Amino acid sequence: MRTKRSSAKRFIVGAVVLMVAAALAAPAYAQQAPIKWKAQTLWSAQERPHKTFEDFCKRVKVLTNGRLEIEPYPAGAIVPTNETLTALQSNVLQAMHVWPGYASGRNPAFAALCDFIFAYESPWEIDAFMHYRGGLELLRELYKPFGAYTVGVMVWGLESWPSKKPIRNMEDFKGLKIREPQGMESEFMAKAGASVVVLPGTEIFSALDKGVIDATNWATASINTQLGLTQVAPYFTYPGFHSMPIGDFTVRQADWDKLPADIKQILTSACREWAWDTIQQVAMDDAKIAFEAKAKGLTPIAWAPEERAKARKIAQEIWQGWKGKNEQTKRAIELQEAWLRELGRIQ
Repeated sequence: MRTKRSSAKRFIVGAVVLMVAAALAAPAYAQQAPIKWKAQTLWSAQERPHKTFEDFCKRVKVLTNGRLEIEPYPAGAIVPTNETLTALQSNVLQAMHVWPGYASGRNPAFAALCDFIFAYESPWEIDAFMHYRGGLELLRELYKPFGAYTVGVMVWGLESWPSKKPIRNMEDFKGLKIREPQGMESEFMAKAGASVVVLPGTEIFSALDKGVIDATNWATASINTQLGLTQVAPYFTYPGFHSMPIGDFTVRQADWDKLPADIKQILTSACREWAWDTIQQVAMDDAKIAFEAKAKGLTPIAWAPEERAKARKIAQEIWQGWKGKNEQTKRAIELQEAWLRELGRIQ
């Protein structure tokens, strides 16, 4: 009897010791100070993609049990949008969500890869290219010299031109003053006879309101409306077709390298969810704007297939010209041309 009691006592004590040890070990990471990153986007606070990025940051905090906290800032809150990559390099920011084409002055391949004009007709096409046809690998290669690593990418949909006068065909570009970022579309507009004005997104409304520009390239119909652009530019192309840029979630390579493996995987998976969350929410917003347009004094304009074909022909000439800029730009274009042939978009 004495032996049985002794064995039972040892079993209970051993079990308690194991339970205490497990309890102490399991939340060990939670006792560590959280990793805190500052991230700036290209969007104003009221635009849908900024709000979905805020949701992404909240999701990451929950999924990592508070071990990683990403504080999202709207465009210009810390540095001007065009200086975001520089801020990342100098550790003013640890992460960013921008259009990589803002860095095309450093390497034109950023623009060729991240806004291949008049190419895609659905978000899934560009998303598939980035994840399964080499796009994301190339983007990481482009960022590597700057000490940056792209965790994931997203798109916000086919963009729309809001304008103060109708843009129904190629002829309507002649003499049009239009805001454009650096990249292929600026060259397209020049070939089409438009006058290109380069402005940051934060200055677009004022430029439209004061007549500095007649139209702009910014985002989709609903995002442009959220920014207030349709208040002064009531005509807009819908459905869009000219541009479907890529947005990134890029972090400092040094900070990425410090992360535990599970947080790296959480960030990678959360980026995929954020991407499709944004695509769907923006598409729903766009449909609502188009449905309510007449009641709000707005006019959606759909381009005829033959006019789209004219635009794509000019775009393809620009693609070929850009291949001579450098080897990475050529690769960015040829990878996408190969994918577009698979899709039946080009010969």
